[in-house]
Amino acid sequence: MTSTVREVTPDVDAGTLLTGAQFADAFRVEIGAATINAREACTRMVLHGPRWIDALLQLRNILVTPFGLKTSGESAPAPHGMIGLFPVLSETPERLVAGFDDHHLDFRIVVDVTGDGRDRQVTSTTLVRTHNLLGRTYLALIMPFHKLVVRSMMGRIVEPAR
Repeated sequence: MTSTVREVTPDVDAGTLLTGAQFADAFRVEIGAATINAREACTRMVLHGPRWIDALLQLRNILVTPFGLKTSGESAPAPHGMIGLFPVLSETPERLVAGFDDHHLDFRIVVDVTGDGRDRQVTSTTLVRTHNLLGRTYLALIMPFHKLVVRSMMGRIVEPAR
């Protein structure tokens, strides 16, 4: 099944998920009649990605270490386990919320599975609340990569499980 990932207007209660969020974007992919829950969708997005995403993440970890920012593998205990480097904060079959709080910014990834029958879709919403100049600078620097990465990750939802 080939589906197009498209940017959509975020449709989440940002005030509940990340009070004070200053940034939000969302991307959606149609999954047809696939019976995928939110955890499976998030797992397909995050794990076994293209090498260029792994390389960007490694570069990011190297660049942020001198600033004391969290890197892959550094996070508080997650109430619902981890998916890749993301702590799962809450979960139902229809919605998974992952993310963490750091010195420079807090972020959440919200994966929603909606629709019935043959008209199902997955939406991934990113919410960010910055705390300081470093957070605002970091967000501005990663934004061009963020959109490419999320589109690529969302495209993997409709691929067969590996």
